[in-house]
Amino acid sequence: MKKLGLLALTALLFGALILAGCSRQQAGAAAPQTAAQPAVAQAAYHIGVVTGTVSQSEDDLRGAEELIRRYGRVSEGGMIQHVTYPDNFMDQQEVTINQITTLADDPLMRAIIVNQGIPGTAEAFRRVRERRSDVLLFAGESHEDPLVIQESANLAVSADFISRGYTIIWAAKQLGADTFVHISFPRHMSYETLGLRRQIFEEACNDLGLKFVFVTAPDPTSDVGVAGAQQYILEQTPQWINTYGANSVFFCTNDAHTEPLLKQLLVYGGMFVEADLPSPLMGYPGALGIDLTAEAGDFPAILKKVEEAVIAQGGSGKFGTWAFSYGFTVSAGLGEFAKRIIDGQAQIDNMNDLYSALGEFTPGARWNGGYYVDANTGVRARNQILIYMDTYVMGRGYLPTTEQTVPEKYYNIKFQGGN
Repeated sequence: MKKLGLLALTALLFGALILAGCSRQQAGAAAPQTAAQPAVAQAAYHIGVVTGTVSQSEDDLRGAEELIRRYGRVSEGGMIQHVTYPDNFMDQQEVTINQITTLADDPLMRAIIVNQGIPGTAEAFRRVRERRSDVLLFAGESHEDPLVIQESANLAVSADFISRGYTIIWAAKQLGADTFVHISFPRHMSYETLGLRRQIFEEACNDLGLKFVFVTAPDPTSDVGVAGAQQYILEQTPQWINTYGANSVFFCTNDAHTEPLLKQLLVYGGMFVEADLPSPLMGYPGALGIDLTAEAGDFPAILKKVEEAVIAQGGSGKFGTWAFSYGFTVSAGLGEFAKRIIDGQAQIDNMNDLYSALGEFTPGARWNGGYYVDANTGVRARNQILIYMDTYVMGRGYLPTTEQTVPEKYYNIKFQGGN
């Protein structure tokens, strides 16, 4: 996969995006968030948004709330119908499938966005497709294998698990790390997206001179629940730091693990490049004990307050994130993209249009990305796009992550299965 750089030309207009012959592209963000648009008395059509709850994926949910703020709630005559899937979604897949498919019972429903695309999303989309070919089906951050979600979704958007497998290790080295500690559990490692990234992490560590360590933590969807999984992280992190040293970068694949991990790293040492689904809201407010109510929705202000708190606790130059929430942006951005398509203002197969919709919520940010290419077949998907943003390090500023050339060999590593 080759990269093709493209930066933002103005606050309102993206440059043309060259597609032919390349599958790696870079784009800047569009204009700053527009003012809230009042909901009409009765929306002409509806858009369904399915996210996790506050405890599992708060940023995803807040993105849905931003769409409601802009376009109104269906029950109040607006456009957006928002529902949440269960925290223990692995044990309640049929519930999740039913929640998604029920949205299509609404004759005004024209698009359904599921973020994150947990197991069962592809099956739900398949069932919706059987009844409603007119409904756009978008998956954000699919947990299902790429070829599975591509079969039923009109579009899947994922954090670039291939490029980030290299760039996160590159960033760890810039922070002065000598060890990379990867925290996960068997369910996540069985996913091609997460399992393949783990393989790339390990290969990149070998190439860049870091020690790779894999440790297992409880799955929050298991019997221990979110609280039990978080307590385990609280208890184990000081021991991990003692074993692997303060020059270790820690990374976890689960959102619920992030807050307790950050909390202990700030106390006992260690470093953190960025979350699995990065955001200044991902784990930091709870770990730092800060109230961001006054800054709600203003990500520059949120980042500033988080950064000040991290520096005050001695974490300058050791903790990073994306300047804007990935989960928030995908929920809101895919909803915005769907609206523009329905209104005839965007084309589903135009990556520039997608970046523009995402850019509504990330003013000034630099993105990189491209179409997913299957390492086994070499076939490039036309309906799954991988994206990532520059890493922002507290007390240091942006690392030029999106400018790095990811060696071609990482795109050719084949998934070996869960381990």
